[in-house]
Amino acid sequence: MADFTIVTDSTADLPVEYLENNNVACMNMSYTVDGETYSGNTGKELPWKEFYRLMREEGKMPSTSQINPEEIRNTFEKLVETGSRKILYLAFSSGLSGTCGNGQLAAQDVMEEHPDVKIIVIDSLCASLGEGLFVYYAVRMRLAGKSMEETADWLKANVRNFVHVFTVDDLHHLHRGGRVSKTTAVIGTMAGIKPILHVDNEGHLIPVNKVRGRKKSLCALVDYMEKHMGSRRKDNEIVFISHGDALQDAQFVAGQVEERFGIKNFMIEPIGPTVGTHSGPGTVALFFLGDAR
Repeated sequence: MADFTIVTDSTADLPVEYLENNNVACMNMSYTVDGETYSGNTGKELPWKEFYRLMREEGKMPSTSQINPEEIRNTFEKLVETGSRKILYLAFSSGLSGTCGNGQLAAQDVMEEHPDVKIIVIDSLCASLGEGLFVYYAVRMRLAGKSMEETADWLKANVRNFVHVFTVDDLHHLHRGGRVSKTTAVIGTMAGIKPILHVDNEGHLIPVNKVRGRKKSLCALVDYMEKHMGSRRKDNEIVFISHGDALQDAQFVAGQVEERFGIKNFMIEPIGPTVGTHSGPGTVALFFLGDAR
């Protein structure tokens, strides 16, 4: 196996077991609910089902914080202290957070202090398990013996081929994030309108369609996949699906993907609090490789 360390953020929504089994370091973003701040760094975290219950049943509106340069620098320094000399940091989309920029500042500081250390920071332009899928391919390349530079070059060349498409169950969370107007949120919710959104080439959340009814919105995700896979269809040996406490809906999407494309390997995981704060309960997101986003 190639000798370099992979680092990512908790926004990748990868399970702890996967991170540990594949030697991936993970930095945790903090979030605040009802005046209490939570983070994996402090060991004080809400179970994800409780997080969504507070939003759904009690109307709590969490807030999030990016990882600051000092926190990232400390992570890099600890890795260097344990012998890492090559570090590949796969960062949360710069279109959604300033964390990637902070990572670049921290990497520059650490490399200046340790001339024998090389740190490559890549803006994944991805979110949730889209970022997780980005990490998955980096891990796979490392296992195949690719160098850090070869892995980084492939990821940079293919970053805009990591396709995200998702639907939300509650338009009010999109209104809070500035994605739709208050009027659209109120009227759309009353009419059962479900938006379809994707992450564009700059890593921003962008509405692309809207349908009426939950089942149609879930099927629309798979329609989007069929339209955008193109020549990369054969590359999708595994598909990632994340959800905001909507496991049955995520499994329905997986079943549709298997039925239509014959893909049998999936990673299905809950959307963590950082991304879930903005997407809300009931979100279902589908991630795959395609010709274009």
